[in-house]
Amino acid sequence: MNYFKPNFIALCGACVFAASGISFASPENQNVSVKTKSWAIPRGGNALQGRVPDRVPRKPVVSWDAVLDGPIVGDAAIADGSVYVGTVMGTFYSLDERSGKLRWKFETEDTIEAPPTVGQGRVFIGSSDRYFYCFDQKTGKELWKYEAADKFVGGGLLLQSPDGKEMWVVVNGYDGICRALRAKDGTEAWTYETAEQINGTPALVNGKHIVLGGCDARVHVIDVTNGKAVNEVAVEAEIIGTVATMGSMVYSANYGNQLVAVDISKKDPKWVYEDKDFGFYAAPAVTENHVFIGSRDKHLHAVDRESGKRAWRFKTGSRIDGGAIVFKDAVVFGSGDGRVYAVDPADGKEIWRVDLGEGISSDLAFANGKIVVGGSDGTLFCIGGQ
Repeated sequence: MNYFKPNFIALCGACVFAASGISFASPENQNVSVKTKSWAIPRGGNALQGRVPDRVPRKPVVSWDAVLDGPIVGDAAIADGSVYVGTVMGTFYSLDERSGKLRWKFETEDTIEAPPTVGQGRVFIGSSDRYFYCFDQKTGKELWKYEAADKFVGGGLLLQSPDGKEMWVVVNGYDGICRALRAKDGTEAWTYETAEQINGTPALVNGKHIVLGGCDARVHVIDVTNGKAVNEVAVEAEIIGTVATMGSMVYSANYGNQLVAVDISKKDPKWVYEDKDFGFYAAPAVTENHVFIGSRDKHLHAVDRESGKRAWRFKTGSRIDGGAIVFKDAVVFGSGDGRVYAVDPADGKEIWRVDLGEGISSDLAFANGKIVVGGSDGTLFCIGGQ
C-alpha cells in the first residue's frame, strides 16, 4: 500500500492570510534564531506548558504530507530527524522529518490515542490494547512492553530518578493507576492508584512532584521519589485530559465545562473559568500572563492567569479539541474546520491561517521551524515557512 501523497501541497491564496501590520522576519534571521530542536515530550516538556521560545513561522506552507492508515488523534513527537505518531488503526510510525517518508512502523492491537515520548535512544508509546511499548528509536525493534488492566491514552513523562541512578517514564493508565516505569526494562519503580480512570499525561512540578488530573474529579499531587500522595484538590467534575503547569500552579479542564486553576499546596482551587454550554476537551497552554484553551464552542479562549477572567476569544468554524502551542509572538492551534490558525496572544487578532482540508483534533508539535499536526482523514502535515 502506498501511504504517501506527493510531498508538497500548493496552498492557494485564499487559504493563507496574513494580518496587516505584521512585521515579517527575514528567512536568514529566523533560521538562525530557531531554538526548539526537538519535541520529544508531550506538550513540549515535563511542565506540559505547550510553549516554545521561538517566533512563529511566517508565510506558512505545507512542506510535506504523509497519508497514514487512519485518523490521527494523538500529537506527534519530533526528535533526531524523525517524526513519531500513532493512528486510530493502532499503527505507530517513524517518518523522516525532512520528507515525511516512512522509516519504520509497528502495529499494535488497538487504537493509539496517546502521544509518544522520545529519549535515551528509545521511543515510548501507549495503546488501547492495554500495553505501553518501548521501541529502539532508529530501528523500531520492540525492546519491552508493559501490560496494564486497561488502555493507555496519555503520554509518558521521561525523567531521571531522584537518586540519579536510572531513567523513569511516568505514565497514567485508564485503569486509574499512575506508574513510574524503569526506562531500561519497563519494571515498576512505584505505582499510585486513584479511584477512577486517568486520561492525560502527568506533569512534573518544581522537580519534586508528579501532578495529574483524574476522572475522580481531583488534582493529585504525588511525591516523585516514591509515588506517595502529597495533596489532593477536589474540583466539580471529572478532569478529562492533560494539565498544564507553571510554578506551583496547575490548570485543568473538566466535564463541568470548566477550566480550573489549582495551587498544589492548597486545598481549594484559586479560580474557576466556566463556559456553561460547551466543554473544554483540549489541553491548556500557559504563559506568564494567560492560559489558552480550545473549546467545543468553536473558540480559542484566552484567560488571565492571575484572575481567571476572560481576556479574549477567537472564533473558528468548528470545535477545538487539540492543544495549542504558544510562540513568542503567536498562539497556534488547529480546529475541526480543517484549519491551523495563528493569532496574537495579546488580543487574539488573526495573523495567518492554513487550510489543510481535514478536521484537526490533535495537539500540535513544533521543532526546527516546522509545525507537525495530524488530520481526521489520516494525513500528517508538516508546515514550514520563513
